[in-house]
Amino acid sequence: MAKHVLAVIDMQNDFIDGALGTKEAEEIVDKVAAQIRDFDGEVVCTRDTHFEGYLGTQEGKRLPVPHCIKDTEGWQIRTQVSQACAGETKVFDKLTFGSVELAEYLKSMSDLESVTLIGLCTDICVISNALVIKAFLPEVTVRVNADCCAGVTPESHKNALEAMKMCQVEVTNEKEGTGSCSY
Repeated sequence: MAKHVLAVIDMQNDFIDGALGTKEAEEIVDKVAAQIRDFDGEVVCTRDTHFEGYLGTQEGKRLPVPHCIKDTEGWQIRTQVSQACAGETKVFDKLTFGSVELAEYLKSMSDLESVTLIGLCTDICVISNALVIKAFLPEVTVRVNADCCAGVTPESHKNALEAMKMCQVEVTNEKEGTGSCSY
């Protein structure tokens, strides 16, 4: 079992340049792929997963933008990211912001020392997964590489980083003054 895990959160086309894409999300793709290639440990991914009828769900009523519909192009993990993973990566399809299945998988690792999260969106799924993992594994170091994350807005990205710090999640590579990925 790995002592260090890199959790790549929702690096899907719809969050990069699709239905909910942002300039900041587009700008982290190469950094995320590089971190995956350079990471010394196990890499896992999450994939936001919705179905036809999304607009009738609680989330769809609050965020009425169909996205990450299973088996669509927007649901797919970005090619550069999936190629960096080299096909051996475990992928957790999740129906909500945080993945209990991911946290349970990490909890099953008896020698786990750290989990680093990168990906999208800092202020929704990255923070949700960081806090679920911290709840399941309070003695494991949980960190977020801010330079490999992007939020819905630069302001909400920064707010999420501050909230995670308050919950004892380490935030690394935070750029002074930008509140978002370096660009």
